[in-house]
Amino acid sequence: MATLSIDLRERILKAYDRGDVTRDQVAQRFEVSLGMVKKLLQQRRHTGDIAPQHHRSGRKPKIEASHRRMMKALLVENPDLTLEEIRAAAGLECSVLAIHYTLSGMGLTYKKRRSALPNRTARMSLETAAGGKERRAVSNPGGSSSSTNRRQKRT
Repeated sequence: MATLSIDLRERILKAYDRGDVTRDQVAQRFEVSLGMVKKLLQQRRHTGDIAPQHHRSGRKPKIEASHRRMMKALLVENPDLTLEEIRAAAGLECSVLAIHYTLSGMGLTYKKRRSALPNRTARMSLETAAGGKERRAVSNPGGSSSSTNRRQKRT
């Protein structure tokens, strides 16, 4: 069912507030469910607002703000904790993936970063053959590949 416009919500409440009709009659008149009329009345009574509340729909998260603070404190204290250890220490009953997504959302990652520059990309060492001669390292010990094929292509 589509969300009711603010205008329709106001007309429903105005019709009920006049006091000459019941909630059921208001629902029939505006072709909405009785539950919708009850919900609007209750929402206005509790919050004073009649706007749609989409942000409150759906499944409620198991990892709340207090859990997030606890996980951040745990990681500050011991940054090498695994996701399973974080879940156990925080006393959460959720998947490890949920903890991963929460930490990612907080800007915390488990990816290790280099503290020094990477080494050069040159060859590190040459293999020596039995006779003491240096032998070239071969990436394809079987012979040739498509880019090093010694036969000429037919055209």
